Amino acid sequence: MLRSRLAAPGSLTVRPLLLLATLLLLPLGASAQTAEDIIDKYIAARGGLAKIKAIQSERVTGTIVFSPEVQGPFVVERERPLKMHMELTIGRDTVIRVYDGKAAGWIYNPFVANPTVTPMSESDLRNIADEADFEGPFIDSKAKGNQLEYAGKTTVEGRPAHKIKVTNKNGDVSHFSFDASTYFLLRWQGTRKNGAGKDIASESLFRNYREIDDLQYPTLIESSSPETGETQKIIADKIEVNVSISESRFKKPNAPSAEPEAPAPTAPPAASPKPNG
Repeated sequence: MLRSRLAAPGSLTVRPLLLLATLLLLPLGASAQTAEDIIDKYIAARGGLAKIKAIQSERVTGTIVFSPEVQGPFVVERERPLKMHMELTIGRDTVIRVYDGKAAGWIYNPFVANPTVTPMSESDLRNIADEADFEGPFIDSKAKGNQLEYAGKTTVEGRPAHKIKVTNKNGDVSHFSFDASTYFLLRWQGTRKNGAGKDIASESLFRNYREIDDLQYPTLIESSSPETGETQKIIADKIEVNVSISESRFKKPNAPSAEPEAPAPTAPPAASPKPNG
């Protein structure tokens, strides 16, 4: 059910949205088979470190699609040093996640019983820096506590690619694959927590790059969980950088106004699991 997918803190639904906002500002490019050389060239190909560092805020608006019948709008806003405001609406219900950039965060999830605005859990706060950091894990990686390793060559949908393993300060491991020709980011692989707290393998594919203010951005993310068959599509319709964002967006939010009761949307049929490589 869509309700259970949205209720899970680390659900397939929320993770790609955060990844979208994170990866929109990641650099692109590489050729040497070491993590350091790959990232250096990746930064240069994306547009250069100076341009990435010049970004002070961003707003991404778009659409999340579970099926032609079940879809809705989202917005992710972030501002240095780690402020974040995310909203996702399905039908009449809106999920809200906010972090003040310091130590406090809040969640409103209408897909749980008796929904209210609640403080982020210890687990949420444990990973909030990764979610709110729009530079991504590769910029100033050592200072952020991220360990990068070259993980060899791979293929993504038949395209040769280089893979980098990232271990963050909490010990969480992800793999990022870059096109061996263009060095655009092609795929993220990692895990998410299901409703029972079990780690479930997941992946996201990045497509349709577009230049915004001299930097390249992926505008389509197609995500899946090979173990469960869940799939979804995230489309970035508009990307804005160095925009003015009200400080109130990063404070404790109010619950959305009550709407007339409506049937809860249901999840699309499960798709066949996709291979990881």
